[in-house]
Amino acid sequence: MMDHSLIAPLVRGLCMNTAKSPRVVVPGKTGQALPSGAFQVDISSAYSGEACDEAAAARLFSEACASYLFDKAPAGVAAAGPKGSVALPSCIAVKAGSDQALYWVGGDLDSARKRAETGDASPWTVPLELSPSGKAARAASAGPRSSVVAGKVSLVTGGAQGFGEEIVRGLASSGATVFIADLNIAGAEKLAAELNASYGRTIAVAVASNVSDEVSVEAMFRFVAETAGGIDLCVSNAGVLKAAPVLDQELASFKFVTDVNYTGFFIVSKHCGRLMRRQNRTAPDWKTDLVQINSKSGLEGSNKNGAYSGGKFGGIGLVASFALELVEYGIKVNAICPGNFFDGPLWSDPEKGLFMQYLRTGKVPGAKTVADVKTFYEAKVPMKRGCEGADVMRALYYIVEQEYETGQAVPVTGGQVMLH
Repeated sequence: MMDHSLIAPLVRGLCMNTAKSPRVVVPGKTGQALPSGAFQVDISSAYSGEACDEAAAARLFSEACASYLFDKAPAGVAAAGPKGSVALPSCIAVKAGSDQALYWVGGDLDSARKRAETGDASPWTVPLELSPSGKAARAASAGPRSSVVAGKVSLVTGGAQGFGEEIVRGLASSGATVFIADLNIAGAEKLAAELNASYGRTIAVAVASNVSDEVSVEAMFRFVAETAGGIDLCVSNAGVLKAAPVLDQELASFKFVTDVNYTGFFIVSKHCGRLMRRQNRTAPDWKTDLVQINSKSGLEGSNKNGAYSGGKFGGIGLVASFALELVEYGIKVNAICPGNFFDGPLWSDPEKGLFMQYLRTGKVPGAKTVADVKTFYEAKVPMKRGCEGADVMRALYYIVEQEYETGQAVPVTGGQVMLH
């Protein structure tokens, strides 16, 4: 049986390369009849037994697309041209030997799913625009920055609460389709249901994930590919913290923090990068973004919090290294280094929050209450408040919009940590 997680991103990349705008691709049901008007592509020659040569399959898709556009576009639909529109198939039938699968294309999940359910294979007529890297897109950058993620497929790890929830809500409000990835699947499902009801369409999808478990992460990105066809933006936000002095911290506690914050980012980058590379094979001009939510503790040391700070320092090293490696696939890799999100559960949880941890460990001299600890940390910030979700979203929009930058760590600290 055809591997949807391999083929769907190639189909999605092909459609985006043609339309110059985000698309969603969903696999049809097994055994679904070939509808009239479906665009047929035979990639049998890319297979050797059960193994598919990804690059060879991409070439076959691209060759077939050129034929569709210039030789077989439906009557009355202009072929690609600088001021015209382009015929984009809504159903692509992919054949590999005796196996065949249908892939349905839409502007969002609901429109693609409706096409699949009704068997409507009539072509899309899409206005031809310059690609996101074109001069017109750069000239329009004075518009609302949040529009840079509209229509894009995104994923946020640790998205059910804290900074992750803030980012999920921000992306949804900006028109992105958001996969909410979290070990707390009940929380992710609750948030997705709330957002879908609020916007009146499928804008969020929950997916279970443990970022420190490679099998779980690989399954997560397979699910994304099989559900939406690919991904444009991955926000690696999941993180944990257990503060303790180096002389007292247990090795198990140190490893727990490092496994999630450092190794987890590597695992997410590996499998997200594979999916983005696959999509890039048929959309070579399409930029994608991998963003780590790091910390100001990744820019300076953190007293009695070495496991967290060390993992975050290491994360910035991974960001810079992965940026050099993945740039050839159109993947930008950057980090956002927020200051303290005092209102989130990481800090404010009454039992496990950092305010309570720091009070117990005596990290703040003379502090008698949680309020004393909070006041102490607020006083360290020149802008006299903690970092908020909106502050991080502005940085995220900038990173996505800025196509001529990669491998950077962007501070969002209210002036607490300044560039050198």
